[in-house]
Amino acid sequence: MASRMTYPPEPTEHGPWAHDRTWTGDARSAAACAVLLFGLLLALDAATGRLVPWRALLWLGLGVLLFAALTPPRVAVHGTILVSRGPLRTRSVRLDRLVTVRRDDGIAPRLVLRDASGGRVVLDPEVLVVNPPLWQAVDGGARSSVAAGSLLCGATALRRLSERIDRETGEGVFRASGLE
Repeated sequence: MASRMTYPPEPTEHGPWAHDRTWTGDARSAAACAVLLFGLLLALDAATGRLVPWRALLWLGLGVLLFAALTPPRVAVHGTILVSRGPLRTRSVRLDRLVTVRRDDGIAPRLVLRDASGGRVVLDPEVLVVNPPLWQAVDGGARSSVAAGSLLCGATALRRLSERIDRETGEGVFRASGLE
């Protein structure tokens, strides 16, 4: 019987959890968009004289759906476990047992991580760019997987992401020091 992983569990020998620092702001923006849509639809119905309780509930449901669609998954890492918690499910991968890392460049770029036990996490690479502790854990886990021989596909995607993070970090240091 598989045990359920609580989110976040208590800190252990691996230290505390490292979380996505930008998630709160993104969730706040999603909530603002949902409330704005709900308010505009209510105001439009009130202005046209068609506001009735069932329509207000319909607009409320539409606002809730928009909030759920816009809220990004919450990403955290603890030791060698990366967890992505979305509105409907929580997914996790063991970073030291990665078998593939794939980058999907579509309308919204995504990084897909898979481990040897079938775990799969999809996340926005920007989360790793703006959160150095998350990136360090993913990079360290990928290096462990390469050393163990389990990471068969994805070294190129991780190298490109690493180069991007290094470039943006260097640019940030130059901007902060006035050497642009």
